[in-house]
Amino acid sequence: LSDLTYLFLSLLGTSVAPPTPSGDYGIGQEQLASMSRDPNNTVLQQYGGVKGLSNMLRTNLETGIFGDETDLLNRRNAFGSNTYPQKKGRSFLRFLWEAWQDLTLIILIVAAAASLALGIKTEGIKEGWYDGGSIAFAVFLVILVTAISDYRQSLQFQNLNEEKRNIQVEVMRGGRAVKISIFDIVVGDVVPLRIGDQVAADGVLITGHSLAIDESSMTGESKIVHKDHKSPFLMSGCKVADGVGTMLVTGVGINTEWGLLMASISEDTGEETPLQVRLNGVATFIGIVGLAVAVTVLAVLLGRYFTGYTKNADGSAQFVKNHTGISTVVDDVIKIVTIAVTIVVVAVPEGLPLAVTLTLAYSMRKMMADKALVRRLSACETMGSATTICSDKTGTLTLNQMTVVEAYVGRKSTNPPDDSSQLNPEVNSLLSEGIAQNTTGNVFVPKDGGEIEVSGSPTEKAILSWGVKLGMKFDVIRSETKVLHVLPFNSEKKRGGVALQRANSEVHIHWKGAAEIVLASCSSYLDSKGSLRSIDEDKEFFKAAIDDMAAKSLRCVAIAYRSYELNNLPADEESSDRWVLPDNDLVLIGIVGIKDPCRPGVKDAVEICIEAGVKVRMVTGDNLQTAKAIALECGILASEADATEPNIIEGRVFRELPEKEREQVAKKITVMGRSSPSDKLLLVQALRKQGEVVAVTGDGTNDAPALHEADIGLAMGIQGTEVAKESSDIIILDDNFASVVKVVRWGRSVYANIQKFIQFQLTVNVAALVINVVAAVSSGDVPLNAVQLLWVNLIMDTLGALALATEPPTDHLMHRSPVGRREPLITNIMWRNLVIQAMYQVIVLLVLNFWGREILNLKNDSTGHATNVKNTLIFNSFVFCQVFNEFNARKPDEINVFRGVTKNRLFMGIVGFTVVLQIIIIEFLGNFTKTVKLDLKMWLVSLAIGIVSWPLAIIGKLLPVPATPVSVYFTKPFRHCRQPCNA
Repeated sequence: LSDLTYLFLSLLGTSVAPPTPSGDYGIGQEQLASMSRDPNNTVLQQYGGVKGLSNMLRTNLETGIFGDETDLLNRRNAFGSNTYPQKKGRSFLRFLWEAWQDLTLIILIVAAAASLALGIKTEGIKEGWYDGGSIAFAVFLVILVTAISDYRQSLQFQNLNEEKRNIQVEVMRGGRAVKISIFDIVVGDVVPLRIGDQVAADGVLITGHSLAIDESSMTGESKIVHKDHKSPFLMSGCKVADGVGTMLVTGVGINTEWGLLMASISEDTGEETPLQVRLNGVATFIGIVGLAVAVTVLAVLLGRYFTGYTKNADGSAQFVKNHTGISTVVDDVIKIVTIAVTIVVVAVPEGLPLAVTLTLAYSMRKMMADKALVRRLSACETMGSATTICSDKTGTLTLNQMTVVEAYVGRKSTNPPDDSSQLNPEVNSLLSEGIAQNTTGNVFVPKDGGEIEVSGSPTEKAILSWGVKLGMKFDVIRSETKVLHVLPFNSEKKRGGVALQRANSEVHIHWKGAAEIVLASCSSYLDSKGSLRSIDEDKEFFKAAIDDMAAKSLRCVAIAYRSYELNNLPADEESSDRWVLPDNDLVLIGIVGIKDPCRPGVKDAVEICIEAGVKVRMVTGDNLQTAKAIALECGILASEADATEPNIIEGRVFRELPEKEREQVAKKITVMGRSSPSDKLLLVQALRKQGEVVAVTGDGTNDAPALHEADIGLAMGIQGTEVAKESSDIIILDDNFASVVKVVRWGRSVYANIQKFIQFQLTVNVAALVINVVAAVSSGDVPLNAVQLLWVNLIMDTLGALALATEPPTDHLMHRSPVGRREPLITNIMWRNLVIQAMYQVIVLLVLNFWGREILNLKNDSTGHATNVKNTLIFNSFVFCQVFNEFNARKPDEINVFRGVTKNRLFMGIVGFTVVLQIIIIEFLGNFTKTVKLDLKMWLVSLAIGIVSWPLAIIGKLLPVPATPVSVYFTKPFRHCRQPCNA
């Protein structure tokens, strides 16, 4: 056949190169890639069409490749794997470079270098390098810790992005439908295509019915392209918009246009969430205040210095006009500038954005363990504000493990439902024909007589398994009948059909779908004896049977058919593609009731949501009676008394309401049955207009608009289509509603952790600034020097962020109401805690600064030694205040701040590390930090000052707070607004 094709094409004058064998295969990678890059049916026909190509690739178009390890290895060696080289992420050195780009740190480095040079010049290298060297080392430590932290988060985001790309795809191997990773697809694989799937590799269409592909991801045009044997080429990375089909894989990985595109771009891990944007605004606001304070301190210190008010340890003036040397003046001025710059470093809260990054990365990692894959970082924050969850029923609230438990054939209920002896052979034959051909599932019968394997969607598997028990011969029926046209199941019409031609040339059109919808199209039915009867008199009986099954929480599916005249069939392929299957005058064959039990624990999860102020609404395509029964079982409806309109409503009724009335009704809806994806979208839009923060679950392609419209779109990881996942913010990997509730918990945890860190950070900011400003203005010196403030900055910004941002969520979070869209980021409770702690620290440390010599009984010591001891005690006490303040910040609104602290090993480790380092700094690194060793009494005083802050915090928490948010009165940047640009 191939030789004849080449001869024919040569006679036409077409230049055709014969396929070049490659190893065990009759065609090479280059020719396959060339055919895919420049789609040309002529070349495909040269190879003998799809059939000839499959022979060259040693593939059976019905059963796929053999698929053992040797076969797969040979194919990868010959044609490559479905992977592509990825651009490397930013290196650690790049993060190190970015960390020291901060202007204040650069100024400090310059100041350190100048101080080092002057120190060595005036005091010699042995003593003179302490000031400059210690500042340089402290700056380097800040840069290093920041770079390490950012680098680790970058690696975590890269791993999560890898998970997002790892799509599960169904392929046929050895006659068996198996799910594999998209990276494991090889050339020669036969891949079924359904609505919402991503085309996993380049390929050629084998069979297709109404197959439409969205190629916008490759071509940039949002045009839907219909695929048939005239246009059979499929591109990797595109989405199936409609129809069904199967394709033969001809190109994978870097040998596809999609692979080349993905290899040329790198994943952007620099997404800024709305909270990060707002906190950047807050940090800038505080930084401006800090800069103003630093300029004031600089002016005061320089003024005091040059007017002779700044004294040495012996009481003499540091600057005497016409006497003090220029090098001494420069050295003193550098020290003053260094102090001012360090105040800016402490004042600018770099830790705020860092805390968001840390808590998001931590939450994302932990959410993966809780079966939730975050696709968009902002969803982590928004989920904590969710006020309502619109959930699917099937697979989310239920197990998605479906079985046929009741069946009606004619007016007779077959008991048990899989007893074929109760059915007329002709009825059984028609039933088996409809089940076997009107499906996207598959039945695999092992040749060795092993257990039969059924694949497909849960509903398809349930009906196919029932058919097998009735004696259906799946492969025989499919081989004896020819499929003429397929109308895939449509979530709008809630039914699907297939036209087929039998061996005797009879044409049957089989329909399957929602029982009451199919029943409405039936004019007759087959009774259990196989006799055709009019349905007019018995329609009420069948409706009652459907309602009875629905009341038992059963999903009701009707199976019907009709005959069709052979002469009326479309004459050509183009007409066939446009053919609308007739769905009138149907003959009802049977109605089945499918049981899908509620998931264990879903009732508890719903109760948690209700207690947390989150309303759960069920939105399902199922019968309203089925939806009501499941809602009562799950606790979504409290009692039968609640099961009245508009609490429960049909999608059609809701859709037909005027817009204003629809918005009012939307707030009251608890269950929506027989809803289409457009009804779900209308519900989401109406709820959002009412000010609700809406989370929506979805799995179908048509759910994509609702998932995109919602504040948080939650796609199902098992049953969800790739289109639904692409439109979502979070993928629920186990399709379980309990996992959705865990996501809400983590969302609230993100917000709570940020608030804890803000309270901690602002307390330190206020205390450090006030102490240094008051001391500088009043005495011309500051008790906390540059190196000490840099160490406090490290505790506060990086270690503090790490400790508080990784607090795990607690049950207490789910006892609160959701955080409103415009609720202030800093609550009145936080302001109360912040002010009490900052006032305590400022008062205690200023008292030590001005009257420390008397209080500590250092009057008999030399001025220099007494000042050093006093300043060391102030520094030590300040650090211990921050250590205990970290504990207080853990529980802003709880009395027992130590509850659960031992479970957070990272928090305990950071606190322990801080205390150990502080001891080392005081006892062994005094030359660098300008501190002196403290005796046991002084250590106990420092510890006591820190400990007192704890009971003070408890007393403070007993004080009432005003109802109106304090933040509203004086600071807009702290507003928790919805749009990031308003920050």
